Amino acid sequence: MSVSSGTGPAGAVLGADPQDALLADLVSFMTKDTPSVQHVLDLCVPHLREAADLTAATVFELDSETGLLMTAAQVGPPGTRDQLTAGKIFRMAAGAKPLVTGEQMAVRLRIGGQTVGVLLFTGANLAALRAEVLAPLALHFAATLQGLAAEKQRQFVSHSAGTIRELFEQGMAATSVEAAGRVLAATSAEGFRTEHAAVILVDPDSTVRYVHSVGLPEGDATIAEVVGKAASESPVWQAIKDGKVALANDSATSVVRPCDLALLMKLKSFVAMPLLSAQGTVGMIMCGDSSATREWTFRDRILADQLSIEGGLIVDSAGMRQAAQAHVAELSHQAFHDSLTGLPNRTHLIDRASQAVAEAAATRSRVALMVLDLNGFKQVNDTAGHQAGDALLQQVAKRLLGAVRDNDVVSRLGGDEFAILLTNDADEAVAGVVAGRICDRLRRPFAIDGEQVSIGGSVGIALYPDDATDYEALMRGADAAMYEAKRATKGSGGGYRRARAGS
Repeated sequence: MSVSSGTGPAGAVLGADPQDALLADLVSFMTKDTPSVQHVLDLCVPHLREAADLTAATVFELDSETGLLMTAAQVGPPGTRDQLTAGKIFRMAAGAKPLVTGEQMAVRLRIGGQTVGVLLFTGANLAALRAEVLAPLALHFAATLQGLAAEKQRQFVSHSAGTIRELFEQGMAATSVEAAGRVLAATSAEGFRTEHAAVILVDPDSTVRYVHSVGLPEGDATIAEVVGKAASESPVWQAIKDGKVALANDSATSVVRPCDLALLMKLKSFVAMPLLSAQGTVGMIMCGDSSATREWTFRDRILADQLSIEGGLIVDSAGMRQAAQAHVAELSHQAFHDSLTGLPNRTHLIDRASQAVAEAAATRSRVALMVLDLNGFKQVNDTAGHQAGDALLQQVAKRLLGAVRDNDVVSRLGGDEFAILLTNDADEAVAGVVAGRICDRLRRPFAIDGEQVSIGGSVGIALYPDDATDYEALMRGADAAMYEAKRATKGSGGGYRRARAGS
């Protein structure tokens, strides 16, 4: 009777030597799959148990940046001395045989002249493993580690480049440093894939003036407690003030003690990045998790350094745009406002009145324009001086603003002459009430340099469309009515008159 030989699940011949079967399975597996380290280890362990009474196996990956060994894959219970045993391999020559210590064997994983990790076996019969099996086995693990490291690097480069690109696209649109800070917090949380992120901005004396968070419950104001505090008192600030990023795997044990912000956010691990500008440190970004600790990698440090530098540029640029906008706004305000009283000037009045007339024409509503001339102002100016006259004009402006509605316009035309534009369908009755109120308020004494000063005001009123159909005609009518009021109330505290139609 003949018996045919069968094959196992991975293609190895049943009943064959387990080490030969291992090599056959590895070749079959590696030629058709892109495995993880754990996949390769899971494939090997059944054969190694049969060949060497294996009880545990661990693949350590060497972090080329820190020199630390990190567990990449594991089968069986870890031993308390696994890291120590694996580390001993680095005391030996690169081409030395595997290190055997009691029931443990450490195999250096090398490829292309570079050590990428260590393979650690635990078993009762490790001496049975043949050199011609261990060598290709180690090469398979080394190639897998190298391939995965290359893929991690590719993903990191793509992710970090995308994060920085998004930061610039959104950050360069920020029109204030606060808006830039909000962009930084959101981009950093996404870049590090953390639960929380926050940004603080400081004044030149390092006092916290602004804070914004991402990932905290809506309306959570606890982090606002740091506003007004000195950032220099924070342990994290001391760690990053020279431009260095700080990473804490575990806030409870890290040498970098958490700051108030990290404590308020209840971060168990965090990364802190200074924001550097030409003027020094202008703030800090903090990212972290509150649900668990986290092992930060050298790639995280690289991204943190990038965000620190680029973030400072974003804040600086936003600050320049904010200053430029403020300067333009100031110039615009100066061009359309009176420097003494702060009221809109004649140019602004013409623009607003023209708009109001056009809107009234379209909606068939009404507009009132009033011209006011102060009675007795010249006497104050001549007797008490120009400084007293200026103070009086400033007080008059305040009283006029208090006599009209928010949507009305009070303008200084020049000297002691003012104009008041009433919108929102102002008819003769409304204009009369406002004009009377203005005259009453101007009759009340003014306190100038400790002295009581009394004046009055004459008001002329012109209505659209009853008295005129455009701004120029309204102004002429109101001006003529003002002079009429001045003649009629000469020697009194003033009063008002309505323009004559067609005047």
